[in-house]
Amino acid sequence: MPGAPSELPTVVLNALMPTARHLVIDRRGSTVWEVESERGHYAVKLGYAIEATADWPAQPWTALAPAREGSVLDQLGVTDVGYGEWEGGTWNFQPWREGPDLYKLWAPCRKPDLPAEPQMSVAVECADALSELHSKGWVHGDVQPAHFIIGPERTHLIDLALARGGHVRERYDFPFRGCLVHYEAPEVARSVLAIGEAEPTQAADVYALGASLLISATGWRPVEYPDDASRSVQRKAVAEGRRRPVKVPGELGALIDAMLSHAPEDRPTIYEVSKILR
Repeated sequence: MPGAPSELPTVVLNALMPTARHLVIDRRGSTVWEVESERGHYAVKLGYAIEATADWPAQPWTALAPAREGSVLDQLGVTDVGYGEWEGGTWNFQPWREGPDLYKLWAPCRKPDLPAEPQMSVAVECADALSELHSKGWVHGDVQPAHFIIGPERTHLIDLALARGGHVRERYDFPFRGCLVHYEAPEVARSVLAIGEAEPTQAADVYALGASLLISATGWRPVEYPDDASRSVQRKAVAEGRRRPVKVPGELGALIDAMLSHAPEDRPTIYEVSKILR
């Protein structure tokens, strides 16, 4: 079975006719390329299945993720999107979003000496981007700092392969089995531990945004567990609510604390978050 591709598949080359391209992300199960062509400036994602190792189970869903995301972007009305299959899995292309992500932008906030204060305007833009998705009846399912791109004109919420809210072709669909545990809500962690999958919700997205703001502003994740802990150990700590205190001063800290409430019904909605941040 083909593994990580060393070049863009012919089907993508034919669709975009690149004038320049380079690999920007190469991780287990996927690669992301920045591509320029006369047609425009694109992010191209290629997915392939992860084979089992002594440390990791097989993960066939990674092969489907780009096409699933392409289907979601189509339904959300994002223009200039394409997706399909290559010999090792699926692919998509979508408009390139220029700008730093939230974690990079707030790096000065994490300086040990004289840290900068988090920019409330940036927090508002992130909340607004998530609010826009929720207003369309969708949940993201994988909110994290790297998925907020702070552009010159607006903030974009990217990486929608795990989003739920509309019909995705059965050929490309797969169950939601949680996300990066640092940003996983307790109810999601409990469900994944119990049955291996979960139902992403708007309340879980709000928790993940709170965790994203906290980690970007302080460098500390909301729940305490060893840095080298397995995912199951991490999830158990999240499910049991082993929260650290939120050490962000002022109104932003109080809001993040509420967003990280253990019970989903105790969290503000994303619309309330946007209103409070303003």
